[in-house]
Amino acid sequence: MSFDTIGLPEPLLAAVKECGYKNMTKVQQRAIPAVRSGQDVLVSAETGTGKTAAFSLPIIEHLLTAKASSVPVVKALILTPTRELAQQVAENITNYCRHTHLKTVVVYGGAGMAKQEKKLKEGADILVATPGRLLEHVQLRHVNLSQVKHLVLDEADRMLDMGFLTDIQTLLATLKHQYQTCLFSATFSNKVKTLTKQILHNPRVIETAKQNATNTKIRHFVYPVQEQRKSEMLAELIGVNNWQQVMVFAGTRDSANQIAKELKLDGIKTVLCHGEKSQGARNKALQDFVEGRARVMVATDVAARGIDIPDLQFVVNYHLPFLPEDYVHRIGRTGRAGKTGTAISLLSPKDNKFLANIEKTIGQKITKVQLPGYQFDATANEASAPADNAKTGKNRYQAQQLKNRAVSKKTPAKTSKKATKPKKRSRYSSK
Repeated sequence: MSFDTIGLPEPLLAAVKECGYKNMTKVQQRAIPAVRSGQDVLVSAETGTGKTAAFSLPIIEHLLTAKASSVPVVKALILTPTRELAQQVAENITNYCRHTHLKTVVVYGGAGMAKQEKKLKEGADILVATPGRLLEHVQLRHVNLSQVKHLVLDEADRMLDMGFLTDIQTLLATLKHQYQTCLFSATFSNKVKTLTKQILHNPRVIETAKQNATNTKIRHFVYPVQEQRKSEMLAELIGVNNWQQVMVFAGTRDSANQIAKELKLDGIKTVLCHGEKSQGARNKALQDFVEGRARVMVATDVAARGIDIPDLQFVVNYHLPFLPEDYVHRIGRTGRAGKTGTAISLLSPKDNKFLANIEKTIGQKITKVQLPGYQFDATANEASAPADNAKTGKNRYQAQQLKNRAVSKKTPAKTSKKATKPKKRSRYSSK
């Protein structure tokens, strides 16, 4: 079904076409009429299926016909769990409103309060925000939410997982008049079901995918490997296959830093995205990655949602997540908007306990691939696996890697007072 056929106002339809939209996705076909009706809506859909347009287009349409306010007040409030998702949603809505008088403002943690306060006081028809930062602005009287007519909770399951329930309840208490609530979630977890009973009134329920289902166009593989050889295998997969855009998920910030360091030593241009990085640094990393100045982005789960990277082909789980739902969200960065993608997980013995739960959750067995030179029994204890397989001669890269590392560890006879940067191994620089 085409966007031309649903009667959008001309300024809105023109903007949609300029964004390159032609036919509606499944969730857009079902959610847009529901949101238009003014009824509360509860939507579950696969990530990357156009949910932002599904809730924002009918809200914008309504705001264009609503009576103008004499003072700056927020008419539509969209809450998101992360700053990345807030930025993405705000950017999309700004594009949809480009031919209208409507103004969009975004506020999130990790950025200066003063600039956000100035924008809020100048007025916003649509406000996109993370719960914690918005609550700060509300408490400081920087923003008036009393006239909100549309409330959207985007990625509600993630907000609850991150502990935002109390903030959400406090914010909802400031909304004085009757308003429409739209709750969008990748999953209908028990927490989400409890919240819906509290804040939704006779909602229209829309499910366009099985719970925790993954995109059928994403191929899944696991590569058994010893834990201490994961960075070597990762560099080989990227370098030998000449992959140019890969998102790698690490379990912790420290491991993300170490992975990025190892990849850089192998000549693979890599950027980092995790909670210890400033918002400016994260934005710069994402820009470098999207625009091809870096081949790899190493991230923690802070980036598992909200980052939309066109045509991302590869997602690698360096460590499998504790929660199988997080696997679904991580790999949802690829295979978006009907495109194909590949999800690869590096499987050491300590990851086995997570693999079974993931396979049960997504409803399929994941294909195991033995990479030559790394073969071993992934069900064995890590301690029992041989520490050095380079001596077997099966891996043509590891011997050189070990040699390079041994050279780098030698202490020079005379140490210069001037610090020197480590030399790249440069096995897999861009081709």
